[in-house]
Amino acid sequence: MARYTDARCRLCRRLGEKLYLKGEKCFSKCTFDKRPYPPGPRQTRRRKVSDRGLQWREKQKARAVYGVLESQFRKYYEEAVRRPGVTGDTLLRTLELRMDNVVYRLGFADSRQQARQLVSHGLLSVNGRRTTIPSRILKIGDSVDWTTRGKRSTYHAIVSENVGSKSLPSWLVRDANAMNGRVEQLPEIDEIGAHFNAATIVEYYSR
Repeated sequence: MARYTDARCRLCRRLGEKLYLKGEKCFSKCTFDKRPYPPGPRQTRRRKVSDRGLQWREKQKARAVYGVLESQFRKYYEEAVRRPGVTGDTLLRTLELRMDNVVYRLGFADSRQQARQLVSHGLLSVNGRRTTIPSRILKIGDSVDWTTRGKRSTYHAIVSENVGSKSLPSWLVRDANAMNGRVEQLPEIDEIGAHFNAATIVEYYSR
């Protein structure tokens, strides 16, 4: 399974924006705060970015936030084009309904990267069946719970202590005591708080 394995802070520095890819660590020890310039040799002259470059940058931000490689991200876009409605909104909802993102939104992980690891290790289930696919797209009514192995883990005990204090989007329902959750409705676009412009991404691929 291909995935990005380099330092997350390099992505933020390259794209020129703090994307909070490492959860709580981004609020304390953050490389971007100390070095808010691109990695590599320092440039003495700032170059003007073209419109195409700006569109590419927005697409790269989305990929970095959700941890998606280019081929998979393009498939999400092509599927969004085929569906009725606003393409950018459909694309954004698809990314939000990924299994790893739902686990992160439920407060079971501090970052999407950590949520991806939990799913890959088989610690979580969907509708009572164990899953190891972080990219699985959930539907309305799907429930997320911990497997027997997941409930016995030390991590489960740590998370259960403070999961109730974590914020929860309106499109999800969570039982903090039972440590499970459910997709109640489609994600609200205004509530997602994306660090990128979905409409600009559509412009990039439609050229």
